[in-house]
Parts: sequence; structure tokens; C-alpha cells
Amino acid sequence: MKLADENASEAATALELEQETPLSPAMDAYFAKCDEKLGMVPNVLKAYGFNNEKLEAFVAFYNDLMLGASNLSKLDRELIAVAVSSINSCYYCLTAHGAAVRQLSGDPVLGEQMVMNYRVAKLEPRQRAMIDFAVLVTEDPARIVEADRQRLRDAGFSDRDIWDISAVAAFFNMTNRMASATDMRPNPEYHGFAR
Repeated sequence: MKLADENASEAATALELEQETPLSPAMDAYFAKCDEKLGMVPNVLKAYGFNNEKLEAFVAFYNDLMLGASNLSKLDRELIAVAVSSINSCYYCLTAHGAAVRQLSGDPVLGEQMVMNYRVAKLEPRQRAMIDFAVLVTEDPARIVEADRQRLRDAGFSDRDIWDISAVAAFFNMTNRMASATDMRPNPEYHGFAR
């Protein structure tokens, strides 16, 4: 484990990768929009900023999964992100997406419960089924059988919804591993959001 040093709070990751300059006009605009809406540019974006093509691919995939058309609400998708990140002990994603759960739910306690142990959270049965499946995708995907998908259908999810649940869980398994492998650090602002 890398020990923190004086510059650790300013660095997005432990890797010394220079941000590509200039970023594409689309990514410059995206960074400006993040700064305007959030008061910061998330470090995950800065981390991917060493290569404009990788950054654009990451942003497009993230926005499609987390903000695109789906029967899953934004909160549902953030709940999946936090549950998966909790299983993977991903500091960056737990901090950033825990803040999103607090903001979207208006419930700071729910955000903390999801970070620590989703099983103690007062979730609707539909949400619990969704999270249980996302955790199975994370912990033991080879064990998934038709009965697991049927439990989601019985909870009111369509097959398209099952695809979306699976895609969000799989995406966060990838991002958790990248964040942990590179010692990605969350922006300090996340810690105070929606408290």
C-alpha cells in the first residue's frame, strides 16, 4: 500500500500520467460542466485524462449506464454502484457514489448503510432483489442460474432491466479494480455532500 504524502491529496492516482493537452473540445466542455454542477472535476475523469480516447470512451459508457434511458432509476443505479463497491472495498467509488446515494435519496443514513453493509438498509423488496443480484454478479458470477434471473422477474424486473442491472454491476466491478490498482483518490468535496 502506498503511503500518503504531501501531494497525495492533489494527485488523482498514484500513477504519474500527464493529462493530455489539449483535451478534445467535447471533453473540455464536459470538464467545465462538471466544475459548474459539482464544483469540481471528479478525479476519475482526471485519471482518464491522460488519453483523450480512453476518457471519451469512459465518459460515454458511464453516461449511458448511469444516466441513459432505463427503467432503473438513477438512485437504483447508484445503489448498485455502492453495493458492488462495498464488496470490492473500493475507497474511491464508495466515497463518490455513497455521496450520490445520499443526494438522490435525501437520506444520509441510507448512504452510510449502503457503504457499510447493504443488508442493514431499509430497502424495498424490489431494490433488495436488485442488489442481491448485483452482489452475486460481483462475488460469484459463474454461480448465476436461471432461478436468480427469475427472482428478479418475480420482483417486477423485465429482461431489459436484468441487462441493465448486470451492466451496471459489471461496470463497477471494472472501475473498482482500476481505482484500487491505481490508488485513485476521491475528491475531498465528496465527503461533505448531502450530510
